[in-house]
Amino acid sequence: MTATSTESTGSTFDAAVGSLVRTRGREWVVLPGTTPDFLLLQPLGGGSADIVGVFPDEGVEPAQFPPPLATDLGDSTSAALLRTALRVGFAASAGPFRSLAGIAVSPRSYQYVPLLLALRQDVVRLLIADDVGIGKTIEAGLIAAELLAQGTVRRIAVLCSPALAEQWQRELSAKFGIDAELLLTSTVKRLERDLMMNESLFDRYPHVIVSTDFIKSDRRRHDFLQRCPELVIVDEAHNCVAGSGQGQRSRHQRYELLHDLAADAERHLVLATATPHSGDEEAFTNLIGLCNPDLRTVDLATDAGRRLLARHFVQRRRGDIRHYLDENTPFPSDRLTLDVPYTLAPAYRDLFDDVLAYAREQVRRGDDDAKSRVRWWSVLALLRALASSPRAAEATLRTRAANIEAKTAEEADALGRAAVLDVDDDEALEGMDTTPGSITDDEETTAGTSDRRRLLEFARRAAQLDGPEQDRKLAALVTQVKGLLKGGDQPIVFCRFIDTAHYVAEHLAQALKKKATVISVTGELPPAERERRVAELTAAEGAHVLVATDCLSEGVNLQEGFSAVVHYDLCWNPTRHEQREGRVDRFLQRRDVVRAITLYGEDNGIDGIVLDVLIRRHRAIAKATGVAVPVPGDGQGVIDALAEGLLLRGEDTRDQLLLDLDLDTRARDLETAWTSAAEKEKASRARYAQNTIKPEEVSAEVDEVRAALGSHGDLRAFLEATFGTLGSTVTATDDGFTAVTATLPLGARSTLPTGLLDPLPFHQDPPAERGHAVIARTDPAVQAVARYVLESALDPTVLDAERPARRAGVMRTDAVTTRTTVLLLRLRFHLTLPAPSGPRQRVAEDACVLAFEGPPSQAVWLPDDRAEALLSAVPSGNVPEGIAQGWMEGILAELHQLTPQLDAVAGARAERLLSAHLRARSGRSREAEASRRGLTVTAQHPVDVLSIQLLMPTQGTH
Repeated sequence: MTATSTESTGSTFDAAVGSLVRTRGREWVVLPGTTPDFLLLQPLGGGSADIVGVFPDEGVEPAQFPPPLATDLGDSTSAALLRTALRVGFAASAGPFRSLAGIAVSPRSYQYVPLLLALRQDVVRLLIADDVGIGKTIEAGLIAAELLAQGTVRRIAVLCSPALAEQWQRELSAKFGIDAELLLTSTVKRLERDLMMNESLFDRYPHVIVSTDFIKSDRRRHDFLQRCPELVIVDEAHNCVAGSGQGQRSRHQRYELLHDLAADAERHLVLATATPHSGDEEAFTNLIGLCNPDLRTVDLATDAGRRLLARHFVQRRRGDIRHYLDENTPFPSDRLTLDVPYTLAPAYRDLFDDVLAYAREQVRRGDDDAKSRVRWWSVLALLRALASSPRAAEATLRTRAANIEAKTAEEADALGRAAVLDVDDDEALEGMDTTPGSITDDEETTAGTSDRRRLLEFARRAAQLDGPEQDRKLAALVTQVKGLLKGGDQPIVFCRFIDTAHYVAEHLAQALKKKATVISVTGELPPAERERRVAELTAAEGAHVLVATDCLSEGVNLQEGFSAVVHYDLCWNPTRHEQREGRVDRFLQRRDVVRAITLYGEDNGIDGIVLDVLIRRHRAIAKATGVAVPVPGDGQGVIDALAEGLLLRGEDTRDQLLLDLDLDTRARDLETAWTSAAEKEKASRARYAQNTIKPEEVSAEVDEVRAALGSHGDLRAFLEATFGTLGSTVTATDDGFTAVTATLPLGARSTLPTGLLDPLPFHQDPPAERGHAVIARTDPAVQAVARYVLESALDPTVLDAERPARRAGVMRTDAVTTRTTVLLLRLRFHLTLPAPSGPRQRVAEDACVLAFEGPPSQAVWLPDDRAEALLSAVPSGNVPEGIAQGWMEGILAELHQLTPQLDAVAGARAERLLSAHLRARSGRSREAEASRRGLTVTAQHPVDVLSIQLLMPTQGTH
């Protein structure tokens, strides 16, 4: 694409995409979108925020990058500093992926596999099913960033639970530069007030993060389907499909929504889940069918079926990627579990017996079905709260039952299960830790008055049990937490109810005194406030303990601040236990061993059986098969039987329950079904393992990325060298370094973003606190430093002491045995990327180091790796300034003789870039393969010679 521009003299020239023009006193690169009447320009070395539109009559003229000056001589570090500064300023790198120059995360090699798989599809339909803690969010974010950078999509939507919405928003913004708006029940009214007539939220906000349950409603769903972004990412996708034994209406509603989204053949869809199969063939078929309708009917046991699935499915276990290519990914090597029993103190035992007797009376009343079910769930809630803590029991005894208004038995059961049981549904996490309530009768009736008085008396007695003297469970916790802290662990204590969490945090703080900081985080706080409190706790000096409810048990990353989990309240769902422990047992956990402690009551009637039948069997099956799957069926059959025996059989001893309900037989049947489901999941992982993308293919792309953008170590060395050269004090820290900014020259200091601390902390990985910086290309402070290095090097009027890098240099060194010249080049390319909607024009940049021996007229070119090595050459002696300038003038006088070779290098790099793009898109279907034929890459000439370094041998003369 070219645009004809008229200069002030009246002549014209073609402003080709990627070419260089000069206007407004500086050089600019012509961008796609330019027309004959309007030029879209980006300043040379600038970012996307600096893009401007210019009319041709504003004195636009063709430009050529000026060569270095012989008088602008710097030291041996100049070329390396300039090269890194140049790379940081790239708007789009010349590697096979368009987006990597603009993201603030350095993906692991294995995380490129889903991206490569996505690029082999014209319409992306992908199920990412990697293990917990491997990094599915980064893998999905990479795909989103790349599709946006290529222009394949303009808008994205992430569907997730409300609890994870702000984490998704932060991850997309901090790591991928994607600013998304939250569309939740709590935000939508405010956002809708700003809309214009007939404008949708999806029209106003191009990138959105949406609560799945909010958008699935009939009122919202139609608008979403009509105006949905081109790319949809679905987090925890297994919660959006139902299979055999899963009758939840909410799952069916979510599946209908996704089914309708997938019905649009042009919709890009990325599904993420750590449990795609779980032994349920029907649910798995429904899930993969969203990627390709043929997968609903194809026989996956055949080679053809597996090949079709492999185009849409990627699943790796930790063992698959712990050692991948040349990288080791650190995961904890072991998880040690410990079950700690406790018995009730006499006063607590007496209250438990009296409450249990009351509960049996309630469930034996001859009320109608709805009232009977309300009573059933209210007394079950009361027993769970009493087993949790005196504080939770007291609150429950004074609160109306959550399902008291239910009109039918079915409604009472639905509300009761949600309030009492540990359902395996991420949407249900919000609000599940509130006090369930046990009051079921109107106080105006005689029976209601009597019941209310008994409950209030129970509440008074529960309040007297507060503290470790009467609450042996709390005393056991204090002992265990002290032991963990002594061993160097930072624990999270998970509780079932909000009242229990506050109770535990209060008493732990008293017991630990100044030995550790203790806070509680519960569902009564909005997600952003939960994250803020956790961040403040982990940033504080010394040991710390977090007491939390299950509002933090799924999707939240806590491995960097914590290394152990204590289950204060036993879950009646083993999947919830696994999810709790998964918060710390994941990538970036610094401890080699993660500890998990479970407290259980030996004499409260049910804990011991739940531990044996559910929790321990779950662990054993997972250990034997290598996979963890949910309880088969609805997952509550054993719990229902236990509750029935406890409340209806009149006995509460473990042995009597086992005898009355034949729980040994039930447990064996459950274990058989459970083991079968785990074996199916294990077989599916082996059968459907991702082998479409070969490791050598990933290696080739990773090498291209590193060649184009450099490594994290290069960036850190650049920052430390720049700050040191400018007179700053640089001090290493555990996860980076700090740099004093007050001593920087005014020009450098003024380019830094406002609000930064001094000294300024730089961290190895995001996220960073307010006022801190991250050693990442896209961090504003890093970009400011790189921009200053580059612009000051290009401006010889800046004082020498304030210029970290120069564009020319001469030195003697032992690194060469004959006269050698090192060139740092900036290359620009014009790309045409084909797509079903039509070709898209893009500009890419690259940095290139070349070296030759002898004078320019007789240049003997060195291999690329030799040229790269010469950037690290160390001077061995001084060269008088006059002599150095003379030698440099000689090179500059003959620089034009290098043009053919430099043009040839640019052309070769263009071919290499084209090959990388074609390679990344190889393996497509026959129809999709045709679109690759329109992919072109053209080098822009002449190339920019950014710096020239002349290396002379230690012995000898010019």
